[in-house]
Amino acid sequence: MKVESRGAWSNLALDTHLLKYGLEPRDAAFVSALFYGVLERLVTLDACIAAHSKQPVEKLSPAVLAVLRTGVYQLLYMDTVPDSAAVNESVELVKRLRKAQASGFVNGVLRSFLRAGKAVPVPKGPLAASLSVEYACPRPLVELWLQGYGEDAARRLLGDSLGRPPLYLRVNTVLITPGELISRLAVHGVEAVAAPDLPDCLVVEKTGAIHKLPEYRRGFYHVQDKSSQLCALSLEATPGQRVLDACSAPGGKAFTLMELMGNRGEIVAADLHPHRVKLVADRAREMKLTGIRAVTSDMTKHDPALGEFDCVLCDVPCSGLGVIRRKPEIKHKPLADFEKLPSVQYKILENTAQYCKRGGRLLYSTCTLNPAENEGVADRFLAEHPAFRPARLPASLGSFHRRTLLGELGADGFFMAAFTRTDEPD
Repeated sequence: MKVESRGAWSNLALDTHLLKYGLEPRDAAFVSALFYGVLERLVTLDACIAAHSKQPVEKLSPAVLAVLRTGVYQLLYMDTVPDSAAVNESVELVKRLRKAQASGFVNGVLRSFLRAGKAVPVPKGPLAASLSVEYACPRPLVELWLQGYGEDAARRLLGDSLGRPPLYLRVNTVLITPGELISRLAVHGVEAVAAPDLPDCLVVEKTGAIHKLPEYRRGFYHVQDKSSQLCALSLEATPGQRVLDACSAPGGKAFTLMELMGNRGEIVAADLHPHRVKLVADRAREMKLTGIRAVTSDMTKHDPALGEFDCVLCDVPCSGLGVIRRKPEIKHKPLADFEKLPSVQYKILENTAQYCKRGGRLLYSTCTLNPAENEGVADRFLAEHPAFRPARLPASLGSFHRRTLLGELGADGFFMAAFTRTDEPD
């Protein structure tokens, strides 16, 4: 209810409540699975509720709707929960939320859903409508992906947006080797294996509180999706170079870049907010990445004092549609909320490009899957800045100058476009 009514981030809202109630690990795991599962499957759950409710879903009180969603989710997706328990606990929960008058209604809707064989009412109309219910994604976003990427890619994106995402760690090779870290993590019951397609990247299972392990506090690794690691690799920074990481916080790409540079050279990690800059600086210090200098700077405004750089990473604020498997609440935001982002992103890209020295490399990136924020910004930049040329991405990403990760490689959705400064206009 807090996520829906107050726009709270799912992970922060859940962590706050888990800490408040001090649940046993098994109960906390159940609550987490139910919480994220409901957020992830809202569209499907509401379609099921609508099929068995005499009242329109949008007319139900937030408390009653939240209880119905958790009840239907348990009936449909949690095999370990007996049907009777899911129904009875839902009825009791709506009473505890001071909606006792609705207990009969909740009981009736859930039992009607059971009598119908837990069938999901997938529409037979337009493709976007059926995909929306089947994959629990708002129809406007389904339509955006169908139009922008085609049916096959859209289905892959929708399928990958559901279920528990993989967790990746980036090994701090300045302090430890991947093999040594795997052994250390095993002592804590964390199963880690080397990612077969990305050096110094680990895939982990049975993680528990991965941020509370002593190896984390000693700076031996940081949590980073494979897509972000590939982004850092695509900048192709080398030891001794000077690198700008614009909009850096929370600093993951700066950490990976400095590790790739062997802790030799300088990375200016810039961010607008001083408290976030401090977080980057503190974590870099814990990881012994001495070449990182965190600074407060508005990347929409040029600051000559920063000087020129061999490589510039422009990873801009975006709609985040590529990470909805980790933050499912994002997909429920109206697409209209994102309409002004491309102009802001373009302004940041234009400004950061000024820091790129002649012959230097500029990489524009987002963690979204929205052509207007990705190809639209990159194409406009090339058209309006003849001093820059397309530059090839690594061969592992196809060697083209830009690439959209659409669920491949087990990575989050991501976009990258590489440029080099030539100062030789057409």
